[in-house]
Amino acid sequence: MSRLTDVQRLYVLLAQQTEKIGGAVPLANLDMRMLPQRGVYFFFELSEHGQESGTGLRVVRVGTHALGHGTNSTLKQRLKQHRGSRSGNGNHRGSIFRLLVGEALMNTGRCDQCQSWGVRGHANAAAMLLGQPLDALQAVETPIEHAVSLHLGAMKVIWIEIGDEPAPTSMRGRIERNTIALLSNMNASLDASSLSWLGLHSHRHLVRNSGLWNQNHVEDEYDPKFLNDLEHLIEGSNAKLY
Repeated sequence: MSRLTDVQRLYVLLAQQTEKIGGAVPLANLDMRMLPQRGVYFFFELSEHGQESGTGLRVVRVGTHALGHGTNSTLKQRLKQHRGSRSGNGNHRGSIFRLLVGEALMNTGRCDQCQSWGVRGHANAAAMLLGQPLDALQAVETPIEHAVSLHLGAMKVIWIEIGDEPAPTSMRGRIERNTIALLSNMNASLDASSLSWLGLHSHRHLVRNSGLWNQNHVEDEYDPKFLNDLEHLIEGSNAKLY
């Protein structure tokens, strides 16, 4: 089977899941009460469409949560971190997705440059390191957080419930890892990003060259058998996963 065939099959399966959950939802409008406790999510950017595989929106980010033993974060918590608050603010230190989008927005000139963006794991620590008052640091970061929330809020998201326990070898990890590897354009272009894709302004070559707002697994090889697993999950089958 060719990679193109596998990508086409993936999008057929995701279309089935989209119908199953009642449609893809803009992140800004997502009712978090709809979400299962655990799962894998897929983001679509409205400016990004398939080419060789079809004409629908292409996936631009894949993710999950709580893969480490003993971790207990939920799908709802992860998507809330990406979306930010209802006021439009957010915390890019708690979401690599937000951090990457913010960097790209600054590189386009749509947001002012911010020395503290991505520095340390907490704003207080960043302010101390840079010798800035916390309120001054937050005053510079907040407009960028708002711009990130606006950009992410317009993206559509779907999810697949996968309720296995947290572990690096979990089915959630398998679906995330292989989907990213399949869709990544690091080695060969398929459904390339549009010339207007914001990710092309990222200074991170893994984002630019993969066409995804992901860095992990974009250079991995994929196992085509994961599509069988995905099909069983979407159909709710009790059949053995490969």
